[in-house]
Amino acid sequence: MQVLSETELAGLVDRLVASELPGGRGIGAWSSLLRAHATLMRQLETDLEQQTGLALPDFDVLAQLAIAGGELRMTELANRALISRSGMTRRVARLVDEGLVGRADATADGRGVLVALTDAGVARLTETVPAHARGIAKYFVSRLEDEELAVLESALDKVTVDCTFG
Repeated sequence: MQVLSETELAGLVDRLVASELPGGRGIGAWSSLLRAHATLMRQLETDLEQQTGLALPDFDVLAQLAIAGGELRMTELANRALISRSGMTRRVARLVDEGLVGRADATADGRGVLVALTDAGVARLTETVPAHARGIAKYFVSRLEDEELAVLESALDKVTVDCTFG
């Protein structure tokens, strides 16, 4: 195993990136995107839990169900929330235990599962949406000009990958 000097090691990532991205084109934007996403999500999650007692991933499940009109198949819910089906199954089980969603067979053969908001889930969502929207306004929207928001939306739409999580 080759041992690199401290100086060689410090430049290793830069050299490897430069071999794939000549001149480092875009790496600063990429790093900023990762840092912004991580810090914003951490702050939004902390604030939402402190203010409402609801975890941001659970809020997202309730919000996705509401946006879809109140119910979705488990697979579609997982795709919309960008998590694996097994992860969604565990999350939904907790939300069922809390009475925020219900779960039922989607078809006569029992191969699909529907997840639906309960009245308690709608009430909880009604309490938490304003807190979450205030966080988005405080940490994101208020720091950008309208033109910056439009450019950012357009740029991110171009690189958003259509994927489903197994």
